[in-house]
Amino acid sequence: MEKQRAFLAAVAAAALLLSASPAGHAAPAGDAKGSQPAPVVLAKGLLSPLHLSDGQDGSVLVSEEFAGRLTKIARDGSKSVVYRDAAWDVAGTDRRGRTIYIAESQGAGPMDPRPLAGHIRSIDADGKQRTFGDLAALETKHNADGGTSFGFKNLPAACAAKLPKDVPISYKGQIDSHPYGIDVYGSTIYVADAGANSIVSVDVKSGEAETVAVLPARPHTFTAAEAAALKLPGCIVGHTYRFEPVPTDVKRGPDGWLYVSVLPGGPEDPALGARGAVYKINPDNGRVKLFADDVMSPTGVDMDDDGHVYVASLFGKGVLRLSAHSGKQTVVLPGVLTADVDIRGETVYATVNSLPTPNAAPDGRVVKMPLDD
Repeated sequence: MEKQRAFLAAVAAAALLLSASPAGHAAPAGDAKGSQPAPVVLAKGLLSPLHLSDGQDGSVLVSEEFAGRLTKIARDGSKSVVYRDAAWDVAGTDRRGRTIYIAESQGAGPMDPRPLAGHIRSIDADGKQRTFGDLAALETKHNADGGTSFGFKNLPAACAAKLPKDVPISYKGQIDSHPYGIDVYGSTIYVADAGANSIVSVDVKSGEAETVAVLPARPHTFTAAEAAALKLPGCIVGHTYRFEPVPTDVKRGPDGWLYVSVLPGGPEDPALGARGAVYKINPDNGRVKLFADDVMSPTGVDMDDDGHVYVASLFGKGVLRLSAHSGKQTVVLPGVLTADVDIRGETVYATVNSLPTPNAAPDGRVVKMPLDD
């Protein structure tokens, strides 16, 4: 799927950015005037900490996704492995009481030759595990975005012939599943499926999975500068490409709606600008509304009790707060390669340095800092 190639391209772009920068990419310190304190580092040396969830005991769970490992960071900073299985892509987590829930998958995208598989895994206080919610089976049966058109519309054939072979001209959504972010609400787990381009609900008791909503395509009209920068033919200038909407995280807000961070399914770095978004979805009827547009590479989302939305901006400036009233964006935690965010009371937690530097030891970090007013 194009989203998988886009993700790999994003990783490659990050590698280029990192290789051209000084070694060691800790979260930046406060500004020169000292008006913003530096985030406190809770843990470092993590490999691809793409997801986290905080707990009431002060601990933080971190999915080191490339390693297939779930790590617990205690209040004192000590680390312990909660779950490990290198055969699975261990993604988003959440907790309810003393039970941990994890999204796992295999076979997402054309680069993974394994059969498509995905589910929710729970681990209770006694270590007993259970898998339920067959997300891959749901996608295979229904192909959530199978009726959605992507790519160019009415691009002249002469121009289409000039496009690189790996750029699809137009196509319908294909069967794919990559459960990425989750949120547990009561006896329901909401899943952001980055392969299916949909939000899925899983009933904890029955294990039944069903599609809540499918995200709309993300259109982008190319400029001459963008076509040149991406080494694409100039004839695409002025034409619109409908990119896939790639949901990366989901959070049920205080208003009862689901808030979903969405990547634009193309270059995730700043090459085409800030094209990510946050949508809100009515979980009862699947209605989808745009909450905020022009968000740089949002890969994690959370909310506070006042309805403000916080997103981790992977190729942006760190954790952004989107005003509940105006959508205005404010940096509340500065960071590099910020992959996920969680809010606990008046504290914001985040993972930074989340993509590894080539030929260097992993230095992914979990940081926190108090929220301002």
